[in-house]
Amino acid sequence: MIIFLTLCYVAVLFLLVKLRVLPDNLFVRLSPIGFMLLLFLFLFVPMQWGAPGGPAVVIRAAVSIVPNVPGQVAEVNVEPNKPVKKGDVLFRIDPTQYQAKVDQLTAQLKLAELRLQQYTQLEARDAGSKFRVEEAQASVASLRAQLSDAQWQLDSTTVRAPTDGFATNVALRPGARVAAVPLAATMPFFDTSETMVGAQIHQIYARFIEPGQKAEITFKEFPGQVFSATVEALLPAISQGQLTVSGTAIDPTGVKADPFIVRLKLDDQKLADKLHAGAYGQAAIYTSSMQATHVIRRVMMRMQGWMNYLVPI
Repeated sequence: MIIFLTLCYVAVLFLLVKLRVLPDNLFVRLSPIGFMLLLFLFLFVPMQWGAPGGPAVVIRAAVSIVPNVPGQVAEVNVEPNKPVKKGDVLFRIDPTQYQAKVDQLTAQLKLAELRLQQYTQLEARDAGSKFRVEEAQASVASLRAQLSDAQWQLDSTTVRAPTDGFATNVALRPGARVAAVPLAATMPFFDTSETMVGAQIHQIYARFIEPGQKAEITFKEFPGQVFSATVEALLPAISQGQLTVSGTAIDPTGVKADPFIVRLKLDDQKLADKLHAGAYGQAAIYTSSMQATHVIRRVMMRMQGWMNYLVPI
């Protein structure tokens, strides 16, 4: 933008010299350098504080689908990248062994309840002991708990969508065996109920950013367009500031001024629903400081939007 404005200045200067409004001397010829310095010091540096900008990316929460019970896959109901609703069936595990466990415990519980009834009647007639009744009550309670757990395992053989969203990279097929361990996830599932946009802002420009401020974003996916957004939060931490358990001492050479992350919310919900996770763009935040410079940033954002037709990265 500085180069563009300087070229405009040079063009006007050239015209004024040709029309003999200005003399063709050394001062006039060197004035574009001074013009660039003035633009940089009094316009573009304040603009970075008042309307900071940086790269932005669309983020969606993802869940690794891990079944609660192991077993052999009987059927796969989900299609890759097709929207599903919360509770829709993703796939089913062969329930035979889990159904058998439920049937077994159901039969045992019926017998235990019958025994409890008999012991209770005998105890009421002074023909049985209270200990037998209490023992039968404990047995009934234990079997009911086991049956509840077995029923939960049986229900878990049907794996359902945790939220509205879509599954991708679905390589699961009937006959495959799945395990109930986090390292053996069956597929990634993306939550489409919320679309987040994260913008990277250098630390020296983040001082005036506050929730509720207006912002603009232009995406590579939609060249030539600029979309409005609102600042939700300046995230209070980045990975560099995280203290984790380790067997090594702090590495001071690894400390650097990594950018902060600003969470933005698009004002157009229909656009948010259309955007792909990972969509890249440029964002600008309009703070309450240096408001006179906001117009330059708005022009730059629109120029960036048109450049998205030409620049693929």
